[in-house]
Amino acid sequence: MAKILIVEDEPTINNLIRMNLSLGGHLCTQRFSGIGVAELVAEENFDLVILDVMLPGEDGFAIAGELKGTPIIFVTAKDGLQDRLKGLRLGADDYISKPFEILELVARVDAVLRRTAKTETVFSFDDITVDFACRKVQKQGADVKLKPKEFLLLEALIRNRNLALSREQLVELVWGFDYEGELRTVDVHIQKLRQKLGIEGRLKTVHKLGYRLEVPS
Repeated sequence: MAKILIVEDEPTINNLIRMNLSLGGHLCTQRFSGIGVAELVAEENFDLVILDVMLPGEDGFAIAGELKGTPIIFVTAKDGLQDRLKGLRLGADDYISKPFEILELVARVDAVLRRTAKTETVFSFDDITVDFACRKVQKQGADVKLKPKEFLLLEALIRNRNLALSREQLVELVWGFDYEGELRTVDVHIQKLRQKLGIEGRLKTVHKLGYRLEVPS
């Protein structure tokens, strides 16, 4: 679990980000203007700041210049090359243009947290423990042998836990954007995970969409 500050003046976007990151187990704080953000970060010691550029009070670029050592992801409608370069020169770890897919934002948040060693390397639920670094899965203390794609699928479901993921999204996360096989492979691998781990009650089918792993955050 990471402590994340979301600074975005549009309530709909701010709430959408908070909801999805909270479902993944992160502790989120929201701010809707740039006023006092640098002071708040200095006091609260956040693991990550998701920062809009165009904010009332103080813009995101100015705020970023005041933050020292805190990872930043810019989320903004200013998608020109010069704006991107400016953001990266100010020390941003990533720069996402609006509109964006929420799953992409969640994945980029996870990537930044992994790089800064702020994300979990081991996740447990029920009688199952998953070690992402060692690619090791145990059930009731005994090793469970998963094939490479089965493990990657399990990791994708855990990283995006409590979110409904379409088959297309799972293919992109596990098999890559250039995969040309059938979507049915997702169903086959899901069934294998259910059988090997006994998580039929956790790994739910979302009607006409895909799957969702329902576990405590």
